[in-house]
Amino acid sequence: MKTNVYVLCGGKSAEHEISLKSASAIMNALDKDKYNVYPIYVTREGVWCNLGLLDREIKDPEELERKSSDTIASSIGRFLLEDFNPEERNIFFPALHGTFGEDGTIQGLLECLDVPYVGNEVLSSSAGMDKVIMKDIFARHNIPQTKYTSVKLHIWKEDKEKAYRLVEEKLNYPYYVKPANLGSSVGVNRVENRQELEEAFKEAFLYDTKIIIEEEVVGREIQISVIGNDNPKASIPGEFIFERPFFDYNAKYIDGKLIPVVPARLKPEIMDKARQTAVKVFKILNCSGLARVDIFVTHDDQLLVNEVNTMPGFTPVSFTPVLWKATDGTTYTELIEKLIEFGFERYEQKKSLVRTRCIK
Repeated sequence: MKTNVYVLCGGKSAEHEISLKSASAIMNALDKDKYNVYPIYVTREGVWCNLGLLDREIKDPEELERKSSDTIASSIGRFLLEDFNPEERNIFFPALHGTFGEDGTIQGLLECLDVPYVGNEVLSSSAGMDKVIMKDIFARHNIPQTKYTSVKLHIWKEDKEKAYRLVEEKLNYPYYVKPANLGSSVGVNRVENRQELEEAFKEAFLYDTKIIIEEEVVGREIQISVIGNDNPKASIPGEFIFERPFFDYNAKYIDGKLIPVVPARLKPEIMDKARQTAVKVFKILNCSGLARVDIFVTHDDQLLVNEVNTMPGFTPVSFTPVLWKATDGTTYTELIEKLIEFGFERYEQKKSLVRTRCIK
């Protein structure tokens, strides 16, 4: 019997378009002799649209988009009642980035439905998505990282001058101002003075009610992919050569001018240390399935963890598949199949747990 793979894509996020690119690549790569692939397009309003059994190659991610006047609840209910057979071998692949996909919300729904799914669980997803919580956890475990602080929307609205001053008293310019719960460099700005700080606050608060402000690190950023459950493994590190001041949205997904360097230009001992650090933070956040760990390397080879992405992009230029191909020859299709098996492995492990009180 084939495995049914339900690929969730789109979603209520500023990273909607990136999700479609990731999902298209994933679905095109899956072996149709082994898997029945079902795209589930989630509209920008959160409505589920089952596109049926995929029987062709997706050439343009926009082909997945649909419009619906349905409600979120009824669309999910209809899918479960009419399209989903719990007696078959099923797994969900949430190829969703950002809010309502990478932050633990969809994972919570899938847990309630008692179905296997690819990737991180609720806690690791939500902790990894919230950059402030993530960095607070790292601080508790003495993980080296840059100086940071955070500001909530209501604090900024009550007294903007005070909010700016508190940041300036704690950190030294230049900063990076980011929404706490978003990825793909959406809403991120580098600032060198008060005027730029004020503009960056305005933009970041468009996307979240909490923002994080970090001191700039002078150095390079490397990326490491970690996959697995109880015994995770780290890929070799990679890095990009780019001309922009920072790795912004356009550089990642639009311009196409990035030059990947794999493996990253590191001394062997620093490379080993970086891979060990990546596995360590993967375990600290209780990750499972996959994650991408981004680490700064300073001029004197100091390692500072930037962040963990619990559902990294799977576009053709994404580092997750590129790194594993370079590490051990794992192909794109093989990597996806590994992630599916990790999802089933974790599900079976949790199914073995006792859910009622044992009476002696």
